[in-house]
Amino acid sequence: MRHSMKRMLSVATSIAMVSSLAACGGSSSSSTTAAPAAETTAAAAAETTAAPAETTAAATEAATEAAGGDEGKVLNIECWNTEFQSRLTDHYPGYEKVDDTTGKIGDVTVNWHITPSDDNAYQNNLDEKLPANGDAAADDKVDLFLMEADYAKKYVNADVTMNVKDLGITDDDIKDQYQYTKDIVTDGSGVLKGLSWQACSAGLIYNRAIAKEVLGSDDPEKVQEAVKDWDTFNATAKTLADKGYKITSTVNDTYRVYSNNVSKPWVDGTTVQVDDNIKKWVDDSKALADAKETGVADLWSDDWSAGFYPEGKVFCYFGPAWLINFSMHGDDLKSVAGQGGWGFVVGPQSFYWGGTWIAAATGTDNPTLVKDIMLKMTTDPAILKDIAVKDADCVNNKSVLAELAGETIDPVAAEDGKAGNITFILGGQNPYQVLADGAEKVDMSNISDYDQGCNEEFQSAMKGYFDGNYKSYDDALAAFNKAIVEKYPELTTG
Repeated sequence: MRHSMKRMLSVATSIAMVSSLAACGGSSSSSTTAAPAAETTAAAAAETTAAPAETTAAATEAATEAAGGDEGKVLNIECWNTEFQSRLTDHYPGYEKVDDTTGKIGDVTVNWHITPSDDNAYQNNLDEKLPANGDAAADDKVDLFLMEADYAKKYVNADVTMNVKDLGITDDDIKDQYQYTKDIVTDGSGVLKGLSWQACSAGLIYNRAIAKEVLGSDDPEKVQEAVKDWDTFNATAKTLADKGYKITSTVNDTYRVYSNNVSKPWVDGTTVQVDDNIKKWVDDSKALADAKETGVADLWSDDWSAGFYPEGKVFCYFGPAWLINFSMHGDDLKSVAGQGGWGFVVGPQSFYWGGTWIAAATGTDNPTLVKDIMLKMTTDPAILKDIAVKDADCVNNKSVLAELAGETIDPVAAEDGKAGNITFILGGQNPYQVLADGAEKVDMSNISDYDQGCNEEFQSAMKGYFDGNYKSYDDALAAFNKAIVEKYPELTTG
């Protein structure tokens, strides 16, 4: 998941709050979440954990015997952190933890191979192992591996990933999953090659106190009117600036919103192209930055996160539920989140941020168990609701989100060292309907193999333009063109 490394920054302070949180959709989901009342949460947890417990023996037996005893006795899973490991350990029927890198499902040993993403190490590891997987020794074969959206096409458009239908997974099995989560892992021939348990739809997270002061109301419907499209958003930025507030902390807050709403992919054949909506991000951001209505800091920097506190004077951030739950310092009573001071609306355009996709590696000798894991972890409503309630994940299931959207949710206030649930953080608001509606509108049909590199290099070049290091957009674009062909020599620029 693109956000996973950032979430780890606050995991230590968030562990105690997870049982009282409900997450994006239940985060992907990203982009983007609420917990039932304490009594409801406990009842739901008891109900959703009871069913897997009762079916443990049957599920394990079905998964191991369906292959007629011909499947492997070692299941190797490649990932870049322990997120999916914890989900499988906590929620998959019959999983038994042996130690931090090993588990058991029936008589199958589960080995976790974790290679951090730093310096592209995780992808380099996959690039070495996956092409030779068919010829690997039985106990060394990669069976499952995890992907992020930014580079998923690289693997789904190669022979290293299996068609989920070849595993026996049908369209009916995944009918409750959001289309964009399927588009991200569909190859150029229309073949689906992965599934996700997350749907990290995202929105605009606004400071209620500033909304009351400047806009006259913190009601979500009223605030949405003030940010309903980019022209209105930019006009509101000037109104906020007149009162001493920035509309966002940095120009980078909005990049994913624009880039999720393009009309063409980054690369056409071998030619790099800048979509009109991304060019609009440049124009809008440059105007906002020049007017001091936003900043130019990097995401995750101290300057960026200053607006998590009242004295930061930032009106809004863009993000999914995981950003609210894990990154906005809800465990600090002095923060806006710790005071229940945020609200949540769609904003100018729907988008998503984050998510992790499960793929079956070509050459696996455990197809039946792989299928069972993918189905249970991404389609079972009881397991998905349990993940939502316990793990603050935005789950990829329309029925589960609809159920949570219709629940009355008690806001649980923050205490010292323990964050309040998202309903408290959002001033008593249940965000599930906004999240569900947003997930329906996300369109990732224009994703390409080169998105990660193009997005990173484009933002880096434009930062020089916003900072004034490049005199014009054309100068910054030239820097981007130079960088992108160095990274991908097979590409050309217009």
